[in-house]
Amino acid sequence: MSRTIPACLAEFVGTAALVFFGVLSIVLAHPSLAPGSVSLVSVALAHALILSVMVTAFMAISGAQFNPAVSIALVFAGKQSPARAALFIIVQLLAAACAAGLVQLLLTPEVANSREAGFLGRTSGVLTEQGKTGSLLLIEMILTFALMTSILVATVDARAHKLGGFTIGLTVAACILAAGPLTGASMNPARTFGPAICGRHWDMHWAYWAGPIAGALLATVCYRVFWEQPAKS
Repeated sequence: MSRTIPACLAEFVGTAALVFFGVLSIVLAHPSLAPGSVSLVSVALAHALILSVMVTAFMAISGAQFNPAVSIALVFAGKQSPARAALFIIVQLLAAACAAGLVQLLLTPEVANSREAGFLGRTSGVLTEQGKTGSLLLIEMILTFALMTSILVATVDARAHKLGGFTIGLTVAACILAAGPLTGASMNPARTFGPAICGRHWDMHWAYWAGPIAGALLATVCYRVFWEQPAKS
């Protein structure tokens, strides 16, 4: 119990920071709200930088998961118990909702939930609007596969280096730059859940769970089969 509370607090702070800075970057990237901003680049940088810092800060405390798909995949990888993952997921979802709610409180619901503000910075894109489920699922799966691979190789693996947080952040930036306009490049059910519950926008919400979880699990299979360092006999 003595280690559980600090770990849960780390997951709360890290997830809340990711959602808060991520949501604000989308809301304020709109020209009508922040003239002169660079939309996609600023959104990618905001997510990448805050995630790099939070992962580096909390890696030793909770594993810096901040993502239900990652928590589930780590159970499959044998790196944590199902009970710990379930607890972390609850904390992550609560943190995401609180962070999105704080943005809504600061900007007022009318501004935060407007189309100009990206409906409270929700993760969505052209494929979401067009209802192209198959393409959205596949892209989110591929993006999360890349993210989970970077997590496993750069932070979980025994041979990982101390720059793992920045490796993960750069992966997120690349994914947002590549597919942000298509799906919102969520890769994280909590990142989608927070704005959804506060802004009441549930378009294809289930796909933002299914795609990332499938991608994270696939990455875990590849890691365990091809890249995991064998245990010493």
